[in-house]
Amino acid sequence: MDMRLPLGTAAIVLLVLPLGHQLYTTTSMTPADVAVRQQPAPEPVPVEAATEERQELTVASDAVAAPPPVVAPEPQPVEMDSALADAEMASEIAPQRGVVAPVPMATMAPAGKMAESAAMPGPMATEPSGDQFTSFDEQRLKAVADEPVSTFSIDVDTASYAYVRRQLEDGFVPEPDAVRIEELINYFPYGYAPADNAEVPFKPTIGVYPTPWNPRTQLLQIGIKGYVPPAGEDRPSNLVFLIDTSGSMDEADKLPLLKRAFSLLVDQLSANDTVSIAVYAGSAGVVLEPTVATEKAKILGALDNLAAGGSTAGAAGIELAYRLAEQAKVDGGTNRVILATDGDFNVGIDDPDALEDFIKAKRESGTTLSVLGFGRGNLDDATMQALAQNGNGNASYISSFREAQKVLVEEMGGTLDMIAKDVKIQVEFNPAVVSEYRLIGYETRALNREDFNNDAVDAGDIGAGHTVTALYEITPVGSGAELIEPLRYGQVTETPVAGGEIAFLRMRYKLPDSDISQLIEQPVTPDVVYGDIAEASEDMRFAAAVAAFGQKLKGSNYGSAMGWGDVEALARSGRGADESGYRAEFIQLVEAASLLKPDTDACDASVSGEVCE
Repeated sequence: MDMRLPLGTAAIVLLVLPLGHQLYTTTSMTPADVAVRQQPAPEPVPVEAATEERQELTVASDAVAAPPPVVAPEPQPVEMDSALADAEMASEIAPQRGVVAPVPMATMAPAGKMAESAAMPGPMATEPSGDQFTSFDEQRLKAVADEPVSTFSIDVDTASYAYVRRQLEDGFVPEPDAVRIEELINYFPYGYAPADNAEVPFKPTIGVYPTPWNPRTQLLQIGIKGYVPPAGEDRPSNLVFLIDTSGSMDEADKLPLLKRAFSLLVDQLSANDTVSIAVYAGSAGVVLEPTVATEKAKILGALDNLAAGGSTAGAAGIELAYRLAEQAKVDGGTNRVILATDGDFNVGIDDPDALEDFIKAKRESGTTLSVLGFGRGNLDDATMQALAQNGNGNASYISSFREAQKVLVEEMGGTLDMIAKDVKIQVEFNPAVVSEYRLIGYETRALNREDFNNDAVDAGDIGAGHTVTALYEITPVGSGAELIEPLRYGQVTETPVAGGEIAFLRMRYKLPDSDISQLIEQPVTPDVVYGDIAEASEDMRFAAAVAAFGQKLKGSNYGSAMGWGDVEALARSGRGADESGYRAEFIQLVEAASLLKPDTDACDASVSGEVCE
């Protein structure tokens, strides 16, 4: 850097040199300063004016600093200890002068982990994505004496995990409402016992083991796996692709990825299947009339010719899609509209309630709806979830080609072939054994107790081969982990249950072509209790690790005492064969989260049972 000055200004420089040196060391020259100082030296100004101007100067990450009026001599190299001392002094002086102090190197994130957010203060960076999520409160702890029964609808959606993964991989902490813990857990396949036949399409697998984040409580894990039809059985499918071709879809991770994703699905279809394509943008239109899936060149050509452009005003896409579905309807098979969008749901019915009612009516007539979300910045996850739930379908987020392969190839049976609908779970806890409980996740799937036996109340659906997991954290009576004070005037009664049952599980479901629910019942007995989490199955340990991960990531009131290192170790212990590699990928996500949202030293006695000093 050329630091020479005109001779006419030498005397002034010598006079203000001490002030210049102090200003230099307290502002720690930034790259922006370097760029400015390569310009011709400014005209000299009085010392008072220079001081006043320096007080008004603010260094910002997205703006070039104004050229300082005084140039200090080239500084000599200093040791790291000296540099840190200067930084500490700057942090004390800079606020008085209106200057942003530099961040010491020790607080910066490791290189490569947060490249996109390097300018953000501190390691925790949440990107203002513009995506919309349903706001919900975390499941609260309940006293068995007051509320012994818990009822909820199952959920097989996985959109939350795919979105969370993308955020973490891009160096950002997802917003709390984007983290739905049940969708994180249910993203992974588990080796639960298969059903014996299609009439009873699943059976529960139950285990109770110590909670990894609170040794004085236990986790009750309930898992089911949907019936898988024999390999030779090929149920017909009538699929309508309803595709958003608005201008916002003109990004690499939107319409181009969508085309490749649907191409994967088309490759899996057979002569029993038909495909139609409708689009919505400035206007709705039929791109492909119902076509036998063996005409793959015709279908793929129609997909390839799609282009993004225009607004999404006034399209009648949803009605057109269902009309195509009705045109090619198949009995005894799957009739489904698959809506693919980056979040603009202006599909022809503007009123959200009217749109949901329309989809419900079509569901009752035998045509279901699934939603695939693409891209970021415009994603309306809340509407995705609502439409898929009302349409008896799935909501998935396609963040990459690999995710498209998982959803539309590896899980095609579960995505398209429904084996049970309106699946509800109800657990009654024995107050003589369990004092408190909380359901982990499923906040948006809660049902009233009376809804369980009401067949008119809609619930979640399960596809062929899908696995569903539910976790309760339960507090054994007398464990000392109780957080709810007993009532002073409450009447305490103990009703012994034969065999010392912990709880009683009830499940209701309807077969795809039936409107009458069936009941499955099973007690939770001491013979399914593990004294040590190491004795529990790999699936149980891994599910617990995912639950702990989700709680820490969303800032839950529970589980904060468990460190990222312990979460990772538990996940590794439950990794198992991991043929798909998804569990190994999760372990990498734990490492990324630990860098973006580091553990704190705060002690949470209410959760961990530790004594805070």
